[in-house]
Amino acid sequence: MPVLRWIRRNLVVIAGLLTLAYMILPNIVVMVFSFNKPKGRFNYAWQQFSLDAWKDPCGVADLCGSLSLSLQIAFWATLGATALGTAVAFALVRYRFRARGAISSLIFLPMAMPEVVMAASLLTLFLNMGAELGFWTVLIAHIMFCLSFVVTAVKARVMSMDPRLEEAARDLYAGPVQTFVRVTLPIAAPGIAAGALLAFALSFDDFIITNFNAGSTVTFPMFVWGSAQRGTPVQINVIGTAMFVIAVLMVLVGQLIANRRKSNARN
Repeated sequence: MPVLRWIRRNLVVIAGLLTLAYMILPNIVVMVFSFNKPKGRFNYAWQQFSLDAWKDPCGVADLCGSLSLSLQIAFWATLGATALGTAVAFALVRYRFRARGAISSLIFLPMAMPEVVMAASLLTLFLNMGAELGFWTVLIAHIMFCLSFVVTAVKARVMSMDPRLEEAARDLYAGPVQTFVRVTLPIAAPGIAAGALLAFALSFDDFIITNFNAGSTVTFPMFVWGSAQRGTPVQINVIGTAMFVIAVLMVLVGQLIANRRKSNARN
């Protein structure tokens, strides 16, 4: 039958679209309910269209404070994990030293380990050190578990680099610093950017490790979890929608820039 033939020819596309719809559906629900005006404390049933939450996204006490704290932690965690992860990735790819294989394997351990195990281990470490739980313990924990993802992204990019480009720069009397800044770093930049974006998303979104090591500090995921126990305000949906739209716009802008570079390179 013609319909079956068409389905067979486009089976991969159909499967991809269904998977994409499955992934985006929760975000669409969040967006729709950001315009809701619930009658009770819980924003789980559609009642009435309203822009009140969008007009006052900080109308709920401590919401914007926890959001600001999460953004600060995510920013500094991304900065620290990207700097350390890039250095580790270059060291693992470019240099030969003892225990290189063991270190490379240990780097992937936080990615494979359950978060609750890592969270409990970090809490034990901080308590044994006598550290006060709060902003700094959360930041250290986030840098530690984001480091593995940055190393993985940057390492894959560095391994694909052509060393002859750097050799050509040195043949043209470029110094080590000049070669790194003008040749090595621009080539590795996509991997570094991918690792940084991944680290930011993971840090901002983390709940389990943060909950164990935050003390009295309340990040945005912890605020959402606490609000769900007593009533979810619509402003949470507003913040979630705004973050989703910003992320999509960043991806689209990056894709447009990449397409322009490819077209310019062809011309």
